[in-house]
Amino acid sequence: QVQLVESGGGLVQAGGSLRLSCAASGLTFSSSTMAWFRQAPGKEREFVAGITWSGGSTYYADSVKGRFTVSRDNAKNTVYLQMNSLKPEDTAVYYCAGGRRLSRTVASRTIDYYIWGQGTQVTVSS
Repeated sequence: QVQLVESGGGLVQAGGSLRLSCAASGLTFSSSTMAWFRQAPGKEREFVAGITWSGGSTYYADSVKGRFTVSRDNAKNTVYLQMNSLKPEDTAVYYCAGGRRLSRTVASRTIDYYIWGQGTQVTVSS
């Protein structure tokens, strides 16, 4: 069974940090592009950050560039999202997603990802 399970969400004050984790099973994780998306109430799901299968290339939304860092540990089948200098506008449900295998670039559209986690809530208070 292919599954992604996110963890690490919670409530934090503006300026604080959180680290999200996404554990994969039943997926050829080590050869898959992995990404984080988020969805705030009343808004569409949007791309946050992604990383190629080797970790050699990363890509970020302009809104999080310089504050968030995506990384992966293929030995642990886990992808991470380190979020620093959090802002109230970062409040959303964060989703982990698995995409194409052996790609050299990170896609940013939801249709490019075929497996999704259940999401973890991140709330940033002002």
